[in-house]
Amino acid sequence: MARKDTCLLTKGLAVFCLFVLFSASFVHSAGKILVLVDNINTQDTHSIFLNSLKDKGFEVKIKLADDAALSLSRYGEFLYDHLLLLSPSVEEFGGSVSVSAITEFIDAGRNVLVVGSSDIGDPIRELAGECGVEFDEEKTAVIDHISYDVSDEGEHTKILSAPSNLLKSPLIVGQAPAEPLLFKGVGMTVDPDNPLLLEVLTASSSSYSYHIDIPISEYPHAVGKSTLLITAMQARNNARVVFAGSLDFFSDEYFQSSVQFAVTGGARFSKSGNQQVATSLANWVFKESGVLRVGEVKHHLAGETSPPAAYTIGDVVVYTIEIEERVNGKWIPFKGDDVQMEFVRIDPFVRTKLKRKDNKFHLQFKLPDVYGVFTFKVDYERVGYSFLHSHRQVSVRPLQHTQYERFIFSAYPYYTSAFSMMAGLFFFSFVFLYHRNESKTKED
Repeated sequence: MARKDTCLLTKGLAVFCLFVLFSASFVHSAGKILVLVDNINTQDTHSIFLNSLKDKGFEVKIKLADDAALSLSRYGEFLYDHLLLLSPSVEEFGGSVSVSAITEFIDAGRNVLVVGSSDIGDPIRELAGECGVEFDEEKTAVIDHISYDVSDEGEHTKILSAPSNLLKSPLIVGQAPAEPLLFKGVGMTVDPDNPLLLEVLTASSSSYSYHIDIPISEYPHAVGKSTLLITAMQARNNARVVFAGSLDFFSDEYFQSSVQFAVTGGARFSKSGNQQVATSLANWVFKESGVLRVGEVKHHLAGETSPPAAYTIGDVVVYTIEIEERVNGKWIPFKGDDVQMEFVRIDPFVRTKLKRKDNKFHLQFKLPDVYGVFTFKVDYERVGYSFLHSHRQVSVRPLQHTQYERFIFSAYPYYTSAFSMMAGLFFFSFVFLYHRNESKTKED
């Protein structure tokens, strides 16, 4: 009996351990975030934002940016899925972390949220430059003598940006808040021809970026709507990077601060819209929203279930693709209605929209009368969503000689010419022989 009790206890302990491990893996399924701060007090001043990441299931690890033991990878494997830089004034990262190491982190498909301020250091400016974003110089700030908060002390650097200045993309910034956004920090500019960069939040038309206590003697780094406060980038490998020019933007104080435009004397709001936008930004950059993936892809002849070794010109083909979207940590069927498929050799021979049926996208079409190596191609690129690419290569051959009709309608002119030539030859031969015999008879 004692041995049986011991066995039951052992089994119960094993089940409990498995349950604990399963629970831990579920809690941390969102990934690991390394948070680098230049002041340990940042975890207190930005507790709401950091705690919101923990509540989503992220494993958040906070370290000083100049910690000598810092490392993003070990033995060729990355230790973290995401990087949050709340260290705008750092002059040199500690350990093996550097701008080049962070760039490699991004190249490997990882995600980074970079936060700056008017005390921005060279590493942050250099990292932004690697991504096509140019921060203004140190000790500069975005200044607005019209759209500033009533609590500003006279420098007019505590500016307000209207919700209309946000990027029109609910996946990135959520639904536009009713409250203005409170901002104090450095401005930035981007190359407008770079298709990978998104202007998430711009300043008002009356703003500019310059030194606070120096008279303006040259044209500012950015003026008006070209002054960017928050910029996002989605690389071609679907790595996401967000640059924000204000450390205060993510602070508890700015989340809970009441706001009011000082000059216009408009309505007073009990709090700013910062928290809503910051939460949506974190969801997007850390791939909790706007993430797509390709599931099962099938193609076959109509009426069959498996693809042939090669298709034949004129075949009726059925193409099916399964696309899923990650929502609240779960993969669900994608509900988009603008997914297109191209049937490409060198140029597209078929380009048409896919229809959604039974949580899958499908299409039935007739192959063109051209043979060669073709590709079923789905390239879905929309603002806020990860880039989706699916390519399937197939061969299309011409008809075999046994597959042609006995008499082809389009060949009737050739049939007519052949038989008319035969008739003409027969008539010519008859006439030629007749005249030849008649001449011989006269001679005789």
